Amino acid sequence: MDPETPKLVEEMAKMEREPLLPAEKRLIAGSLILGVVLLALLAWISLTFFAPSG
Repeated sequence: MDPETPKLVEEMAKMEREPLLPAEKRLIAGSLILGVVLLALLAWISLTFFAPSG
């Protein structure tokens, strides 16, 4: 590899910070909410149908 080739760390340091777009924020929030809801649903199904009977 050429020693003059910029390293990833150097290139990342040069980049400006870009704020998230409103659509990206909605996608992130929607994904987190969906994950929590599906996790709760899975826990409920497990406890309801596969609970230990001991």
